[in-house]
Amino acid sequence: MIPWLEADTPFPDVSGALSDADGAAGLLAAGADLSPPRLLDAYRQGIFPWFSEGQPILWWSTDPRMVLRPAALHITDSLKKTLRKVERSRHSNGRWQIRFDSAFEQVMRACAEPRSYGPGTWISEEIVAGYCGLHALGYAHSSEVWLDGELVGGAYGVAIGRMFYGESMFSRVSDASKVALAYLVRFLKINGVEMIDCQQETAHLASLGAAPIPRNDFLRHLRQATALPPITVWEPVDLF
Repeated sequence: MIPWLEADTPFPDVSGALSDADGAAGLLAAGADLSPPRLLDAYRQGIFPWFSEGQPILWWSTDPRMVLRPAALHITDSLKKTLRKVERSRHSNGRWQIRFDSAFEQVMRACAEPRSYGPGTWISEEIVAGYCGLHALGYAHSSEVWLDGELVGGAYGVAIGRMFYGESMFSRVSDASKVALAYLVRFLKINGVEMIDCQQETAHLASLGAAPIPRNDFLRHLRQATALPPITVWEPVDLF
């Protein structure tokens, strides 16, 4: 049985998360809330919420942990061509623009929309409210791709110190989510972020350059990175 958390119950040690042998590998606890203090406490310990509509809040700490090191981001030749086009456009007030944090809630809600391969995502109204609370406090950020004044792609996540926790991405035109990710990763690299948490291992994340590492290694880096001063200015930087 996993522990049930009340509002004032601390998280259990992540070593108690379920293993493959138990099923639901990485599940640590259930309950509590998605208030900014609870979310920040979770992320600082390598814990994240993930649950479907109608379920209680479920808290996870996976082992191994999927991470993306900024230098390992895989950019195909075709994506590089798109990025060069976007880069030229954003410097000439053209059709494409890259922004950070100008439409955080819009990005979240776009990430929650049904996908072509399924009915939707885990991003409920409760999740939106929780992370918008983090955004208001300066801990959650969005990378946005705009085309002709319309939001067509984006990514968002949580930043604590020099640690970034990626949450979700979306595209409304081809490669827009990858463009948003490329600008975000470049910005994080320049600002001393050495590891981006991707939480769970998937083929899509692996295709972008993410790889699994032991949870203990992840937690060791986490403790160091979250203790560093936060990034104070969030503005897109040049890719080339």
